[in-house]
Amino acid sequence: MSEEKLKGLKDEAVGKVKETEGKLTDDKVRETQGKAQGLLGKAREKAADLKEDIEQGAEKLKEKFEKDDKNK
Repeated sequence: MSEEKLKGLKDEAVGKVKETEGKLTDDKVRETQGKAQGLLGKAREKAADLKEDIEQGAEKLKEKFEKDDKNK
């Protein structure tokens, strides 16, 4: 698991705690901060997944081109 994905998971968890704390204490600012941090975490995770998919796709293309070059 990438470091960026771990940061995303951490932001999601911390955001959920802040959001819940805000709800329990009726602190709308804290609740909103928690929601925002949770969304940031989800975005980080999705970006990390996308980066990983792109890297895997690039590696597959590289292997295919190398294979094609050897067959010439």
